[in-house]
Amino acid sequence: MRWALVKVCLAVTAMVVFAFAVPLGLVVKEMARDRAFSDAERQAATIGPTLSITTDRAQLQKAVLTTEPGAAGRMAVHIPASGEPDGLAVDIGHGHATAKDLETVRTSGRAAITEVTGGSVLLQPTAVGPHDIAVVEVFVPEDAVSHGVTTAWLILAGVGVALIVGSVAVADRLGVRMVEPARRLAGAAHDLGEGRLGTRVPEEGPDELRSAAVAFNSMADQVVQLLANERELAADLSHRLRTPLTVLRLNAASLGEGPAAEQTRAAVEQLEREVDTIIRTAREQRPQTQPGGPGAGCDASEVIRERMDFWSALAEDEGREVRLAGVERTLRIPVARPELAAALDALLGNVFRHTPEGTAFAVDVHHSGDAVIVLVSDAGGGIADPKAALARGGARDAVGSTGLGLDIVRRVAESTGGDVRIGRSVLGGTEVRVWIGLDGQRPERRGRGHRVGLQRRHRGSGRANL
Repeated sequence: MRWALVKVCLAVTAMVVFAFAVPLGLVVKEMARDRAFSDAERQAATIGPTLSITTDRAQLQKAVLTTEPGAAGRMAVHIPASGEPDGLAVDIGHGHATAKDLETVRTSGRAAITEVTGGSVLLQPTAVGPHDIAVVEVFVPEDAVSHGVTTAWLILAGVGVALIVGSVAVADRLGVRMVEPARRLAGAAHDLGEGRLGTRVPEEGPDELRSAAVAFNSMADQVVQLLANERELAADLSHRLRTPLTVLRLNAASLGEGPAAEQTRAAVEQLEREVDTIIRTAREQRPQTQPGGPGAGCDASEVIRERMDFWSALAEDEGREVRLAGVERTLRIPVARPELAAALDALLGNVFRHTPEGTAFAVDVHHSGDAVIVLVSDAGGGIADPKAALARGGARDAVGSTGLGLDIVRRVAESTGGDVRIGRSVLGGTEVRVWIGLDGQRPERRGRGHRVGLQRRHRGSGRANL
């Protein structure tokens, strides 16, 4: 496309240049010729007044020498014989015209131009008597006729070449502007087809190619989002399997000894490993959870009560004291019900998984006007490095952990502009604080006093024993 555009522009510009330059060159040549003969005619006219006064040779020679062509030997005056008292013809200067040409001009009474060797002559008739006509001859050499023509032609040629080169350069730039975006678009499509999902096209070039680039980028984003959604769905569904698996593992541990019990425990452990593998594979390159649309959300109190009812049965089997507070009234939050349930299951599953039987835990819910704070605390040994636990995948080094549990919780909180923090609970173990924003704005960093206030409320609030 690029070279085709250059060739078309070259052909069109060359035709335009030739169409204007050739006639203009001929006009320049003709103007130079007219200028030379006009100057010769003007010089010949200067002798007319002298001829009308006298035909004396000396006076005429003096008049001829005062002119530019006369001084250069290019002017002659031819007076017929009857014009002299003695009846003799007078010829002043060196003439180039033939007698026939002179006679023709005398007879016609009009100026004429005759081609001679080395140039042309202008023959100008002038009356010197009632019946006598003198002829003033001015020789115009060939170089005078073409004076300045070559220079003008060279200038025209230079301008024409410059126009052609300029048009080719402009066409090349335009071609690049059209071809390069198309080439980048083709390369990006090839890269995307080979699996490089981060490939995008700069939105540059003509409007049509810019629209194509926008459409391509949108398509690539949709492909990436669809793949990410599939990975996220697989990861979340797999992690939700951990909740019943935890119950199954704990129940299997109480089966006692025997081949059947060992086979059951081995099968549960193998199933857990397979689920862990699925979670690790699906979580790679998974984007952050996007906030829900208008009207999306759930009643946090209802979801927390429902999940606590589920986990309380298992807690009772293990002799764990469970306390729940702050769920007496409706608390609408901008989080989908399945996401909140998955986040709470992840936190409670970690309590059962990483604390010994009989360890108490509590769930507190606080409403601060612009946010809902969910506190999950236990009386276990705590977390040695909370920052590492909060880091994506930071819990992967733990035995039987994929690191996705806290990641799910963090994504839920950050989708509302909130965050997740880990600290020491009043029960002596770990406290996970989940800040869920209600207005979509990221919470301000509160100082220690805010945290102490929450802990005091935690101590003083009434908790329902489950």
